[in-house]
Amino acid sequence: MDGRKGMMPEISVITAFFNEERFLAEAIESVIGQHYDSWELILVDDGSADSSTDIAQEYAARYPGKISCVQHERGENKGLSASRNLGISRARGALIAFLDADDVWRREKLQVQAGIMHACPQAAMLCEASEYWYSWEKPSAQDVIIPVGVKREGLFDPPELINLLYPLSGGAAPCPSGIIVRRSALEKYRGFEAHFTGKYQLYEDQAFLHKIYLNEPVYISPLCHNRYRQRAGSLVRQVTGEGNYHVVRQYFLQWLREYMAEHKIVYPGIDNLLRRALCRYRHPVVRWWARLFY
Repeated sequence: MDGRKGMMPEISVITAFFNEERFLAEAIESVIGQHYDSWELILVDDGSADSSTDIAQEYAARYPGKISCVQHERGENKGLSASRNLGISRARGALIAFLDADDVWRREKLQVQAGIMHACPQAAMLCEASEYWYSWEKPSAQDVIIPVGVKREGLFDPPELINLLYPLSGGAAPCPSGIIVRRSALEKYRGFEAHFTGKYQLYEDQAFLHKIYLNEPVYISPLCHNRYRQRAGSLVRQVTGEGNYHVVRQYFLQWLREYMAEHKIVYPGIDNLLRRALCRYRHPVVRWWARLFY
């Protein structure tokens, strides 16, 4: 039960972290500061070796019934997807939101997104724009709001978004901290793909998103209530800097082709996009990524 309300939380927030002592408290505080109160926060420690474990446990002790901290068996590091899945297994809310441990939310995020999901019961997931946040480190830097790459707000039936968004098309993809999903959909499609580990974690969110795109209606909102921290040492910059982006992209494309075959999902247009993408995977960086990171 929710310790303050005496009732089940409507939204479960999942934050998986690995050695994020610099940013974790700020992420947690952005959940605590939400105008919407029917939430629980599940902090998933993915085998951290710094003080972030202590930070998470201190917040859990201060907010019993609202914040909890869980770990993998024996404190192992299993990767972001497995950690999110652990959080999902502990979630009680009908809606689940994900907040990366180095990102933050604006105060209206849960209130606005819950309202949209209530008004649009057909939607399995909602995705919003994200603010690519540079000024956290350099106040003079310009932050950039990147909308999800579609031309209208509203509901998109499967598989429309695959034809419009990265990585099989040119539209900007949603960031994990900007989405909210019905728990029933997460359970139906078995959450995140835990084999996307190491450098392949760069595409772990895309594997999850594409399972939803292929099977369920998704609501796209132009609003922005999340700040996506841009920083040195991020996985995006590490993988691209090491020249491994094409390897990771090919891994995802091959997984997507196998997933569609296994589940007998047939969309000729998507099949054509996949074939073309696999043929040119050595040149994968689309223009909006290049503009942001290079």
